[in-house]
Amino acid sequence: MTTDTNLRLAEQLGDALKQKGWTITCAESCTGGGIGYAITSISGSSGWFEQGFITYSNDVKERLLGVHHDTLVVHGAVSAQTVEEMAQGALKAAKANIAIAVSGIAGPDGGSPQKPVGTVWFGIALADKVVSVHQRFEGDRQQVREQAIDFALQQAVEHIR
Repeated sequence: MTTDTNLRLAEQLGDALKQKGWTITCAESCTGGGIGYAITSISGSSGWFEQGFITYSNDVKERLLGVHHDTLVVHGAVSAQTVEEMAQGALKAAKANIAIAVSGIAGPDGGSPQKPVGTVWFGIALADKVVSVHQRFEGDRQQVREQAIDFALQQAVEHIR
């Protein structure tokens, strides 16, 4: 389900991408395709979005995006290192100008004292840089996922501008 905020941010993203003549891709774990869904809810999005990756398991993160096995073992799927590698792998595979990656713990299970439920990492990759951002969202599983989608779209817009 796409929220009004998702749609507003996806429209802003599309406008920013069109102004630069860029394309975007996404590599999603805890959002399960929600970012791609929000993007493709915008008419004309095929002009700036060709593909995304839903990589829920570690094995798929490794196979499709080139995330190193050692990164997952040492840092875990929900880490700066993993989302940075996810974003770089998606950018390369999709031949896009920008990639956004997300991995987190939406709950209600899976949290730990070091990584409680609501912990989400975002990776943003461009040709010349990759950055990661950490957020902690409150709420139930659906609320965490919706907040993560909104934050990912917002981060993409900010890095394009």
